Amino acid sequence: MPTLLRVEGFRFFFFSNEGMEAAHVHVEKGDAYGKWWLSPLKLAYSRGFTAKELRRVRELVFAHRPLFLEAWNEHFGS
Repeated sequence: MPTLLRVEGFRFFFFSNEGMEAAHVHVEKGDAYGKWWLSPLKLAYSRGFTAKELRRVRELVFAHRPLFLEAWNEHFGS
């Protein structure tokens, strides 16, 4: 479960066995959890985040999407 980024209490990561799915990133902070598709950028699901936190997570995913896609492609060989 490679961690890609820790910022503002959020941890962005993916699971090593998810290479058959489209590129995405998971995010957690405390008990809140979510999953974002990277291309196109879209929320797959979330639980426990406030609306404000979800807006911030979207901003962070958008800003770091190149890093996340690069890590995904390196890890899964896409």
